[in-house]
Amino acid sequence: MLTRFSAKSILLGAVSAVALMSAAHAADVVQPVEASGFNWSGLYVGFGVGAGANVHEISSDFISGISLNGIGGEGIYGEATVGYDYMVSQRFLLGALLDAHVGTIKTSLDAFGLNADVKETYGFDVGVRAGYLLTPSTLGYVLGGYAWQKYKLDTNAGFGMDWDQGGYFVGAGVETAINANWTLKGEYRYTRFSTTDDLLSQFGAPDGALNLDTSRHTFQVAASYRFNAANGGGTSFEMPTYNWTGFYVGGGLGAGASVHQIDVPPAGVKFNGLGGEGVFGEASLGYDQDFGSWVAGIMVDARYSGMTSELDLGGGQINLDTDYGFDVLGRVGMKVNEATLAYALAGYSWQHFDLNASDPIGDIIDWGSSGFSVGGGLETAVSDKMTVGIEYRYSQFEKHDFSADLGAPDGSITSTPSFHTVRLDAKYKFN
Repeated sequence: MLTRFSAKSILLGAVSAVALMSAAHAADVVQPVEASGFNWSGLYVGFGVGAGANVHEISSDFISGISLNGIGGEGIYGEATVGYDYMVSQRFLLGALLDAHVGTIKTSLDAFGLNADVKETYGFDVGVRAGYLLTPSTLGYVLGGYAWQKYKLDTNAGFGMDWDQGGYFVGAGVETAINANWTLKGEYRYTRFSTTDDLLSQFGAPDGALNLDTSRHTFQVAASYRFNAANGGGTSFEMPTYNWTGFYVGGGLGAGASVHQIDVPPAGVKFNGLGGEGVFGEASLGYDQDFGSWVAGIMVDARYSGMTSELDLGGGQINLDTDYGFDVLGRVGMKVNEATLAYALAGYSWQHFDLNASDPIGDIIDWGSSGFSVGGGLETAVSDKMTVGIEYRYSQFEKHDFSADLGAPDGSITSTPSFHTVRLDAKYKFN
């Protein structure tokens, strides 16, 4: 629970602190304006904090058709970045970046006196990005490149090991200027590492005895200092007017990972956790009220998700699906420039889960669980009626007791799920 609390606290703190430092001159406008440009070309350095989850798929070349996807972990991390961007036209940008990060994303197992953790310790990414100026001060972008990560297994049984994995990352983000030299960004990355098949070689096992495939979903809030931003040369073009007050409808696409903490108290087993991943679609309805430099609002959203944990059993399959759910959330934001809002949110969440197997078994157990979500994001106006944005949420749901379904005494086996999700969305405001 300490890890989970830290993840949400650091992310929300970062959004709030940087936004508070930078929200200088945002005010309602009623006519289109020719905005003075921010100079995006040049060298920058940055720092950020983030949270996320990974999913490990394990298999063996010697046991055909059997695999588990996945074993999940979650945690937080810090990152430092150096990069260079160049405006190739009035609104298009190309850039390169190098990141280094350290973190605590891990999977934990306590069973029969054994304590074991598999943790991501440190790593780096090197990549490129392409961006489009939504306004002169706000950039939407995609990115991708090479990723490298160090892992470590620690136990209390006198043995441990470490290894590294290389792979690729892809992602998307929104970055906005908050004063003459500083920018704030929210960014999602999906990382996929290549198969590691020699983990057990130090114990004399042949390659392929245990194969490990790892993927990771992360979100970070970062501030960057741009050395040439105040030296002129920025793009200027007409930007939209936007008043945040009013009702809106929205839709979005997202991705993320789930982590189920499994507890079996009679056996002294605690496993954090059983992991799943996937994509989802979401629709929302909400109302915002503009208070000058601040905006507050409420929203209701509904989603259908493909996040799942999967066990292949040589011709059969067992899935734990995270299928549909909804949220009722409030948010508070501060305008960081003329058209962009940095905000935090929190509220009630409900999710349906379904444990099922391939035919002829079908559904095994399904249940609904209440919980809460916290998060934050960046949203920018692209017209007088439309906004686009990126948003992260951490969600945690109530513990579910499976004991009766398995014919065991109450409290014998329980699951407590949590989610790390990111969505890219668009909203249309009616008035």
